Amino acid sequence: MILISKYLVPKGYTGVAIYPFVLLKYHRLKSDAVLINHERIHLRQQVELLVIPFYIIYMLEFVLRLVQYRAWKKAYINISFERECYKNEENLDYLQTRKFWQFLKYLRTNDI
Repeated sequence: MILISKYLVPKGYTGVAIYPFVLLKYHRLKSDAVLINHERIHLRQQVELLVIPFYIIYMLEFVLRLVQYRAWKKAYINISFERECYKNEENLDYLQTRKFWQFLKYLRTNDI
């Protein structure tokens, strides 16, 4: 389910996936297929990890990447969950062929 709220989406972001919702900052973003696909990949990741563990792992990995890179944006884009989404967001059929726990593949790849 897609919800629109410029108040619930953090500053600097256009969308966020919080199971079972995709929150978008602006109504016009509903037609952005790449953004919606990116957020739906996150929803799949959340389901695979039974939701709450996803958020715990996401935050832990973010903190580790922040220590590693000492830069907020670089830490964010190098989280394994984000790497998977950014690499595959333009492939609108990705979720139909995606393997279970595919994000693990992105833990050891080179920096973005």
